[in-house]
Amino acid sequence: MVNAGTMNGSGNLMDFLDEPFPDVGTYEDFHTIDWLREKSRDTDRHRKITNKSKESIWEFIKSLLDAWSGWVVMLLIGLLAGTLAGVIDLAVDWMTDLKEGVCLSAFWYSHEQCCWTSNETTFEDRDKCPQWQKWSELLVNQSEGASAYILNYFLYILWALLFAFLAVSLVRVFAPYACGSGIPEIKTILSGFIIRGYLGKWTLLIKTVTLVLVVSSGLSLGKEGPLVHVACCCGNFFSSLFSKYSKNEGKRREVLSAAAAAGVSVAFGAPIGGVLFSLEEVSYYFPLKTLWRSFFAALVAAFTLRSINPFGNSRLVLFYVEYHTPWYMAELFPFILLGVFGGLWGTLFIRCNIAWCRRRKTTKLGKYPVLEVIVVTAITAIIAYPNPYTRRSTSELISELFNDCGALESSQLCDYINDPNMTRPVDDIPDRPAGIGVYMAMWQLALALVFKIIITIFTFGMKIPSGLFIPSMAVGAIAGRIVGIGVEQLAYHHHDWIIFRNWCRPGADCVTPGLYAMVGAAACLGGVTRMTVSLVVIMFELTGGLEYIVPLMAAAVTSKWVADAFGKEGIYEAHIHLNGYPFLDVKDEFTHRTLATDVMRPRRGEPPLSVLTQDSMTVEDVETLIKETDYNGFPVVVSKDSERLIGFAQRRELILAIKNARQRQDGVVSNSIVYFTEEPPEVPANSPYPLKLRRILNLSPFTVTDHTPMETVVDIFRKLGLRQCLVTHSGRLLGIITKKDVLRHMAQMANQDPESIMFN
Repeated sequence: MVNAGTMNGSGNLMDFLDEPFPDVGTYEDFHTIDWLREKSRDTDRHRKITNKSKESIWEFIKSLLDAWSGWVVMLLIGLLAGTLAGVIDLAVDWMTDLKEGVCLSAFWYSHEQCCWTSNETTFEDRDKCPQWQKWSELLVNQSEGASAYILNYFLYILWALLFAFLAVSLVRVFAPYACGSGIPEIKTILSGFIIRGYLGKWTLLIKTVTLVLVVSSGLSLGKEGPLVHVACCCGNFFSSLFSKYSKNEGKRREVLSAAAAAGVSVAFGAPIGGVLFSLEEVSYYFPLKTLWRSFFAALVAAFTLRSINPFGNSRLVLFYVEYHTPWYMAELFPFILLGVFGGLWGTLFIRCNIAWCRRRKTTKLGKYPVLEVIVVTAITAIIAYPNPYTRRSTSELISELFNDCGALESSQLCDYINDPNMTRPVDDIPDRPAGIGVYMAMWQLALALVFKIIITIFTFGMKIPSGLFIPSMAVGAIAGRIVGIGVEQLAYHHHDWIIFRNWCRPGADCVTPGLYAMVGAAACLGGVTRMTVSLVVIMFELTGGLEYIVPLMAAAVTSKWVADAFGKEGIYEAHIHLNGYPFLDVKDEFTHRTLATDVMRPRRGEPPLSVLTQDSMTVEDVETLIKETDYNGFPVVVSKDSERLIGFAQRRELILAIKNARQRQDGVVSNSIVYFTEEPPEVPANSPYPLKLRRILNLSPFTVTDHTPMETVVDIFRKLGLRQCLVTHSGRLLGIITKKDVLRHMAQMANQDPESIMFN
């Protein structure tokens, strides 16, 4: 029995977390956070601050600062994200034009900026000015002819290869996490997964620099997805400056959700669309407070970008258009057809891209990322240069396709045959027969469409920053513009047909081909990402076309229906599954009739569950158990015989507690008893002090019975963000179900490889 001295000493035993030790409550890399514990810790912290605020004025001021810290973080994220987006836009504009020539008056000017300041520019030749010289003019003093064309062609390819090589080298050497879109990983991180370094400072710096390089190289990719990653890196950086967020992974994810909204806000100039995108597509946990803060962050980011004015048009985006003709009910049919095309393209792209990425992962191809980028860049540049619609940047191409043909347009797409007797206001030009330029443009656009469809499959997923929004929109915009011109010419030449008779009279402006491009862009983007509400809002914010919401909605819904008929996964979910991230998608339905006992471990024939007892194991026993297993935690039971559940102890916190106890508490040795009860166990006289670890014990672990349907268990894991769930029968512990077990079971039920879930 314990003597009086030992009992007196037990009153002074250190109860860990009474004096917090370093790294407690943190998580290891590639592990899932415990949402319930993070929520509970934040509630405790908030309660403590509220109680202290009544003690003094200083504590009250500190409580106010704590309350306002969230808004301060949002302000800082918006300012930095907007600034970086503005710098990226300006740098991309300059470096894209650098492939074709240079401004002699100021080499840092893009082509457009160079000719803005020129006095010699005329309206007809607004792209030509003496200050801007193509490389052939500068090097061999020739602007026309075969030799000048070949030299410009060669230098275009050379610049593209240089930009791409620099980008892939920087990513490979300094920040491997800076590659790809970033949205699949951010979705996984927001669901509670830890990927250390993915949102770090180096990743932010390298992604920003390489994003400029890869977009300027002319590859078929966009900057919109990577800008979400950049904004989340900003969010992670600023949240680490405030203990409220740096010490609580659940609160940090609220900040990252708002940062994702700011990223889309600056990518498209669509603050409301950004908030909806974060809510619909990216975020896992999105409380009302996060909605307000996301809105504020997106607003600040958009305001900052507007202040920088990177496009020089006093707009947030390059695509802003104003159409002067309403749409008619009969046009819903071609809009729905574009939706069908978008759904089919989305399905084709996802299947082909995933097949190619899987091949990259499983063959020698994945060992040569630099060579792959160089080869794809060379092929892209060689094929893109001869076609004026693929030579220019994809954003400029989309902008031209969206534009309505006014009297001041000089684009080849607006080369219609004009009626010399026409005397109408500038903004109400009637439908006209297509000229040679339009037919030539149609052929070039058809070739550009085939090229974009094929090359984007091989470009997305390479070891460089690569967004998918802009290439998808380009495919849809090209298809839409071709359909739009077709409908316009049909209406002009056959205005007496019954479908045109009611709304299209001779001399009227009936059809707007640019609107079809806009609808096609929305359809293809929806087919690839499976967005609906946020997509429509982004599109009308992008273009300012508020009255065209119905065509956009019809195309987006049709696109989703068609794509979902072939598979429920969007491109980001497909890449999450390809990489084996532990992500429980809220959109997936679990309809199988299995029970918790079918999924829990241990199964029949497996060794019994590794458990801790509440007061009969020594420090050495616990350390041996930790050493011999790799589990994230251990259930604590009354005894091996009764197996009545007491709580759950995390592996990491056990290790840290024992390590700190050996350093800071006298008398703790290998044969010290570890106890999780309120009172110390009875130990023989002259035995070493026991070690009390009750404070690291989760006394309310989530439990289900062995007959709970797996449909309910999956729902619990999704909605509560659990790491693990214990299975009991009449109060006795039977087994454990982890998030990984749930994902494996779901994969098995869907006839997929359950071992594709790689991480804990």
